[in-house]
Amino acid sequence: MLIDYLEKFVLNNDQLFFNEEKIEDYISFTEKWFFPTVLYQRFLAAFIFLYDKATDDVYYDEHFWVVGRGAGKNGTISSLGAFLISQLNGIPGYNGSIVANSEDQAKTSITEIYNVVKRNDVLSGSFNANKSQIESKATNSIVMYQTSNGKTKDGLRDGFDVFDEIHMYQDDSGVSVYESGLGKVPESRQFEIGSDGYVRDGYLDEKKDIALQVMGGQLPPDTMFPFWCKLDSEEEVDDETMWEKANPMLSKPLTGYGKTLFRKIRKQYLKMQSQPSMREEFLTKRMDLPLKDPEKSVAPYEQIKATNESIPLYQLEGREAVGSLDFASMRDFAACGLTFKMGGKVYFVSHQFARKQFVDKYYGYSANPADRPRNVAPIGEWEDQGLLTILNTETIDPREVVNWFTEMREKYVIDKVVLDNFRADLLRKFFEDADFEVDVIKNPTAIDGLLAPRIEDGFAANKFVWGDNPLLRWNTQNVLVTVDARGNKKYGKKEERRRKTDGFKAFEYGQYRVDEIEDVDPEESLDLLNGLNF
Repeated sequence: MLIDYLEKFVLNNDQLFFNEEKIEDYISFTEKWFFPTVLYQRFLAAFIFLYDKATDDVYYDEHFWVVGRGAGKNGTISSLGAFLISQLNGIPGYNGSIVANSEDQAKTSITEIYNVVKRNDVLSGSFNANKSQIESKATNSIVMYQTSNGKTKDGLRDGFDVFDEIHMYQDDSGVSVYESGLGKVPESRQFEIGSDGYVRDGYLDEKKDIALQVMGGQLPPDTMFPFWCKLDSEEEVDDETMWEKANPMLSKPLTGYGKTLFRKIRKQYLKMQSQPSMREEFLTKRMDLPLKDPEKSVAPYEQIKATNESIPLYQLEGREAVGSLDFASMRDFAACGLTFKMGGKVYFVSHQFARKQFVDKYYGYSANPADRPRNVAPIGEWEDQGLLTILNTETIDPREVVNWFTEMREKYVIDKVVLDNFRADLLRKFFEDADFEVDVIKNPTAIDGLLAPRIEDGFAANKFVWGDNPLLRWNTQNVLVTVDARGNKKYGKKEERRRKTDGFKAFEYGQYRVDEIEDVDPEESLDLLNGLNF
């Protein structure tokens, strides 16, 4: 699309000209002091220094670059930033800002320029460099890092701004205050760079729409220079010859860096085959092909259904287990569970409690079957299966929950119960009085992001065994998985009141400490001890 657009609207325009001297100076400057350039970097450089004869100003004042992770965009910005403030560009007071969401990311290019300058006496004579800004002695131009809050930027006069990590921006609020500082010096430019991300309908998606309109001729040709690299379909990820569509650093012939990058991406691809949780990030960050709908279920239903394997309870007797509990509200549901490891599988034995008034109101529990609302959870059937206990009380008494764990301790070794901090103050005393250690998860949302890959991969590998537990499967199907701007996943609810997720959350909390569980058969251990000659 870009080539068709350039041929139709730009390259045949006699009013435009490439400043070949500046293009060559920039490429030579980069290759002498920073790194060898590749074709796509030289291609971008040409359009940075494309000018309009009528105005003797740059034709493109906005450059939009989306490339797969590892394409060298930050290195490009480092060399470009140093060049633009230098005497080779030759514009006095041509200041620049490199803007990102975090200070560490914003510092990346400034630190790189600083290191290059400090290594070379010639550059040290041309630049005053520290780790917050770089100044050209000849032009009195400064490039510095900024964060996207923009609070310190009002009133400054920039020649160029670089907005990094644009996939993180929810809107243009972190950009507009910087944009207002452009245009006060000659040849003002704005660069928006990044790989794709998880924020939908945000700043990046708006810029994508503009890019498509520019290339399609619906907007003036000089609105922006769009360089957007991506796969065209998810199926192409399985053909490594297609990867250079998303990452031009992989175009032939490969440089030494390109060969190393290709090997790294290939290793991630192969690892992804056994760890499906990596697929979304691989497609989004490496291939610039994010999922259209970032909200989804924990796992495909076939994988959830595959948990319906028989639990050999007699083999679990005497084994170590971690207890877990979700007790979000005392007025609806509470879910208890025990997590075991045996023979490479993770077993989860669970039981839930519910208030009669709640299940009457939302599921018609006490009504005649013919009078119940259609398509509601069959609470009575699950009660008959022994999966939950209905309590005709004003609240769920914490002692009911503790008593369940106490009864289970007669069969299994249970020292610890994991729960979140929402009810910890209320429940801690009851558990400790019963001689259980309480392990409180202080930030459940952060735990979601930590455990999501383990849970997804466990479902895909058919690792979880829940027995025939339709209540727990229903809980799991009710979970809504959302992804934040950094790619962290959060387990929420598809519907707040009726579609309960308590059983799944108890299962998740058990996964938090699953690595502490020993997969040891107590009978084998006893036989081993008996065989020792003291």
